[in-house]
Amino acid sequence: MTSHPENRLPMPRRAVLGTALGGAAVAALPGSAHAAPAGGPAAAGAAARPWRLRDTMTTDGAWDRFLRGQDLLWSRLPTLWYEGPFLGDGLLGSMVYQEPGANQIRLTVQHGRVQDHRPEFGSGWGTARLPVGHLTLEPVGTITAVDWRLSLWNAELTGTVTTSAGTLTLAALIHDEVLAVRATAAGGERVTWTFHPEEAISPRKIQESPPAGYTANPPWTQQTTADGTEQVLQPLTGGGQTATSYRRNGDELLLSVGHSFPSDSAAEADSRRNLRSAVSYRALRRRHTRWWHAFYRKSFVSFPDQRLQSFHWIQLYKVASASRTDGPVMATSGPWLEPTPWPAVWWNLNVQLEYWLIHAFNHPELDSLASTLRQSQEQLTANVPAAYRSDSSGIGRSSDMFADREVGRPGTGAETGDLTWALHNVWLSYRHSMDRSLLRDTIYPLLRRTINYYWHFLTPGSDGRLHLPSTLSPEYPVVPPQDTNYDLALIRWGCQTLLDSAELLGIDDELKPRWQEILAKLTPYPVDANGFMIGADTPYDQSHRHYSHLLMVYPLYLVNWDQPENRDLITKSVVRWHALTGAHRGYSYTGAASMYAMTGDGDTAIGYLRKFFDPTTRYPCRANTHYTEAGPVIETPLSASQSLHDMFCQSWGGIIRVFPAVPTAWADLTLHDFRTQGAFLVSAVRKAGSTRFIRIRSLAGEPLKLRHGLTGRLTVLLDDGTPARTHDLGDGTLAIDLPRGREVLVHSGSRPDLVIAPVAVSEPGAAWGLP
Repeated sequence: MTSHPENRLPMPRRAVLGTALGGAAVAALPGSAHAAPAGGPAAAGAAARPWRLRDTMTTDGAWDRFLRGQDLLWSRLPTLWYEGPFLGDGLLGSMVYQEPGANQIRLTVQHGRVQDHRPEFGSGWGTARLPVGHLTLEPVGTITAVDWRLSLWNAELTGTVTTSAGTLTLAALIHDEVLAVRATAAGGERVTWTFHPEEAISPRKIQESPPAGYTANPPWTQQTTADGTEQVLQPLTGGGQTATSYRRNGDELLLSVGHSFPSDSAAEADSRRNLRSAVSYRALRRRHTRWWHAFYRKSFVSFPDQRLQSFHWIQLYKVASASRTDGPVMATSGPWLEPTPWPAVWWNLNVQLEYWLIHAFNHPELDSLASTLRQSQEQLTANVPAAYRSDSSGIGRSSDMFADREVGRPGTGAETGDLTWALHNVWLSYRHSMDRSLLRDTIYPLLRRTINYYWHFLTPGSDGRLHLPSTLSPEYPVVPPQDTNYDLALIRWGCQTLLDSAELLGIDDELKPRWQEILAKLTPYPVDANGFMIGADTPYDQSHRHYSHLLMVYPLYLVNWDQPENRDLITKSVVRWHALTGAHRGYSYTGAASMYAMTGDGDTAIGYLRKFFDPTTRYPCRANTHYTEAGPVIETPLSASQSLHDMFCQSWGGIIRVFPAVPTAWADLTLHDFRTQGAFLVSAVRKAGSTRFIRIRSLAGEPLKLRHGLTGRLTVLLDDGTPARTHDLGDGTLAIDLPRGREVLVHSGSRPDLVIAPVAVSEPGAAWGLP
């Protein structure tokens, strides 16, 4: 199966204007496949009437009211990490729940940069994320009730703790690597805080013993500085240090964590500097809320299912609490480390799913995956066997935040495609921003090297096709086959993306003939009567939680619903994947939801997504919207938000599809500044089951193709009210000439009210937390 033009980078604007638009200026045209001629009835003699959206979400009050309806609430004390409130700033993280076996409240203290530095013991032990410690709030009386709210708008936990002796009033937030807590007592209560350092050993100890030759890290030491700051210093055997500094000031406690490597002293200075900068709870809160209030305003979405709408906004809060572009790539647990077998970064599905939702939410500033790969190119070269380092790069299944993990060779059953898949995420970052430097400096050089690594092992068979020796399809539990669909899909995507990128960047690359040869000769995807196989001679015949063998369908879209000849193959492959039960996990359901959204079947898509929230399933979404498989696994809830995005708006293949798979029960839906590939911001309103209008703003001047879903005669106007240049491409798709920085309005019939506002809830639901 060859590459498809739908998945190539769009042509330069001049080429599109010359072929698709043909110079026609059309203000109104049918919603069907045939455009009206230029100067049709809606264009003739009509005076330009500028238009603008009326956005009701422009004030602090409007946002406060809306997000208050999405907040998490607690009326009983959470006893587990996946029941309690969580705070974070992309580095420092805390979860709040009952201290196990005690009448106390625990606030965990963990940090995304705190890790061991002994790669000889692997990512599970030698470079694992390490625990820091936790605070306890220790009341006099027995805790009888709590009344807590985690405010999304303010990213702050507030509330009361009622005890047999009185009441404690609590507030907590994290900003600029400082955990700030404030507590006051009433009645017979008093405020007592204690910091408990934790042993600097891999959380993987819950599952297995340390490897041979592993020695424990030295014990921590404690000291009090001249200004009254308490410090806990944790030296590490492999070099570096973690420093936790905290001080009390009246009813406040400020705490900061620093980590340095290879220095043994920088961590101490960093943590103390953070405390000095914070000044006080009140001062830190002002900076904190200013950041979050500006953050939320970058996009807006509202739909009528209260439980899912709240979940969706909590995921945006969660990913912003877990990742910032200048921080480390998210570990599988995020910054909230708990006892877990997964104290590292997993590259064969987890890290990819973690970042998808940031694009449509219009938050490129959260993309620490792209920045990590950009900064780790030397390490990614060192990860491949020495014989291939001159031209190849890769990464193994799991690593630390520096991407330090060797990758095996094809032919040995190794898992070799993970870096290529991660680069697809960075390509999505490029496509949503059109930041050419990201393409030139990160994607192109690294993708060139990952395809080179495959090239070393591709061999011609007797059929004249290029074949790949045995590689692992993550995480299918059989002897790794030849020609795995996981790798074949990534090779095809990689070669076509390199060819398109070289043309766009004006690079006359000597390897272009090689990439063309691979695309021409690479063996077809192995397929049988049940659809896509795992690999050659390896059918999909036992339950599989990953969708490794279906990457060509999602998220690569190499085989997609716009290709009628492939629809039956897609359908039976997805049906077969879920027909064999037993191994499915939360992301199995979110993946299926996104695949059905691609087909336009919103009702089946939401049906699969709801399985993730069904408490009768083995691995459902938890009370605070986190997820666990033997430990925190952050990617699945975040991918559930992407499944919702795929129902609301899609932009693969160079076409923006508005409301492509909205469940029929959701008659009303509002999107505002929803970012798509091509760097467009889409605003659209659906009422009573019909699209009322679509507004698109171009940030980069890329070619715009819109599958609008409207019926009847269309009106297409630029922001000054003049007709836009358009061309009907058929299949409900319209090419629109939209210059950079301009906006276009598309609607049918008379001009609707152009209002951006929350929709009414038609499916009420309880708040998340323990309300």
